[in-house]
Amino acid sequence: MNLKNYTSTVPVERSVAQIERRLVAHGAHDILKIYEEKKLTGVAFIATIDGQKIPFRIPARVENVRKAMVSSLKKPRKGSVERATDQAERTAWKILADWVDIQMSMLELDQAKFMEVFLPYVYDHDKKRTFFERMESSGFKNLLIYTGG
Repeated sequence: MNLKNYTSTVPVERSVAQIERRLVAHGAHDILKIYEEKKLTGVAFIATIDGQKIPFRIPARVENVRKAMVSSLKKPRKGSVERATDQAERTAWKILADWVDIQMSMLELDQAKFMEVFLPYVYDHDKKRTFFERMESSGFKNLLIYTGG
């Protein structure tokens, strides 16, 4: 498997702290951690864009990472699935921390704007879904589609 941070030893708490520091440095506030069934699943925050307070929610899809790690085991040994589960958490959060770090570097170098990189994660509290999830559920019908013309 060619997965970034596949063997990361960075504790989840340190990756989350790195995410928070980078977000705060770029004006994010009201940062909170999202837990589901006692597991940390994401980070939510507010960013003020052009005078508007916009909510964002960034997920760490630990279960998807765990499934990929378990499926890559050629001959699962005793305890390897449990170790993969623990590793998946560290890996998922480290990848997310790296991603946020890269996005913030893009902002600092004027290669992108805040909304340009975080738009998919704009969060609708009433409907409990991100902008991306809304677009996905509609089959991306409201997007501009290239027709080859």
